[in-house]
Amino acid sequence: MAVSQIAVAVKEKVAEVIVESAPEIAAIAEIDWDRKPVVIVGTGLAGYHLAREFRKQDSETPLIMLTADDGRFYSKPMISTAFAKAKQPDQLANSTAADMAEELQADIRIFSKVTEIDPELQVLKVGEDTIEYGKLVLASGAKCIEAPLTGDGLSRVYSVNDLLGYTRFRTAMVGKKKILIIGAGLIGSEYANDMIQSGFMIDVVEPMPNVLGTLLPEQAAHAVQESLEQAGVQYHFGTVVERVDKSGNGIKATLANGSVIEADAVLSAIGVRPDLTLASLSKLDTNRGILTDRSLQTSAKNIYALGDCAEVDGNLLFYVAPLMESARVLSKVLSDQQAQVHYGVMPVMVKTTLCPVVVSPPPRDAEGEWHVNDDGYNVLARYITSEGRLLGFALTGDATREKDALTAKTQPLMS
Repeated sequence: MAVSQIAVAVKEKVAEVIVESAPEIAAIAEIDWDRKPVVIVGTGLAGYHLAREFRKQDSETPLIMLTADDGRFYSKPMISTAFAKAKQPDQLANSTAADMAEELQADIRIFSKVTEIDPELQVLKVGEDTIEYGKLVLASGAKCIEAPLTGDGLSRVYSVNDLLGYTRFRTAMVGKKKILIIGAGLIGSEYANDMIQSGFMIDVVEPMPNVLGTLLPEQAAHAVQESLEQAGVQYHFGTVVERVDKSGNGIKATLANGSVIEADAVLSAIGVRPDLTLASLSKLDTNRGILTDRSLQTSAKNIYALGDCAEVDGNLLFYVAPLMESARVLSKVLSDQQAQVHYGVMPVMVKTTLCPVVVSPPPRDAEGEWHVNDDGYNVLARYITSEGRLLGFALTGDATREKDALTAKTQPLMS
């Protein structure tokens, strides 16, 4: 068994990310405390997978991991399917921080927030504690974009970006029936799909004219939308939520178009953006994310970034496959080996199980157009340049069976 396997499978219209537990890691040698440690900030999928890969390369260098939460190891993509599977938060966690510390022979410090980073002295501070590092990795992920709302009901607006957030949301949903979701992008669509199948009544407000508007061509988006509408999801396109006020034990949401929606609670799911807090502390170069080269090196010596916070050679990708590739490369770089990321074609499984979706988005600012075969529920769309090069594809329903064939023909993200 590999150190960490993340497999994506579509079975009976169910797409899920599976994280294997109890990986086989070679016996850990005695830690050499005369060496400066590798410090990883973040214990999400990026941080822990990097740590596992690093221990395959180096079993002696001290490893310190810092996290602002409880450090449990879990697969974040599983959260947006957890309601329909009746999964409690503890059932989503594969290991505790103590389990991971033992496995990795690492010093894992939970509920620890980095307050200062000095790239010249190669030290960082956590509260009053000062930690000297040999190499520092920022794996701080992304944070939810906050909807610009007013009103006295904001305490009843929730967002979910981690297991603690899911725990708060799931607890608050006990006894609730009607939920307003803000956003019909990837996150909002997955939650609408999940919660409508769990017995909730769902309204979705989205400023764009269709679901998954930044990922899919119109015909594919309509296939997803119609499937969710048939299940009971109510959409409100071309407008935004402006106010959320308390209404009894629930809320009253006022939309920009004047409409009012009554619900028990609100889930804000308008997307995420890289968390650049640590980059600001260490004065790193940033754009949309923390800028790195293909070796995950930032603008500061011995500081690296990976995962949702990292913009790797111009690519900012909030998906599992690039994260895994980056972790494998960075584990070698941290062990003083030469290695570079080479992103290939990495299709994304959108977990709208009522209408399965596979999409390989074309590169940012790519020049081309969608060529679509539309069979209603089953849509096969290819993004092709004027020279005939295939740069991406979008598949729904039974057309998802063409994923492997189209992957083989699509141009890689990096040459």
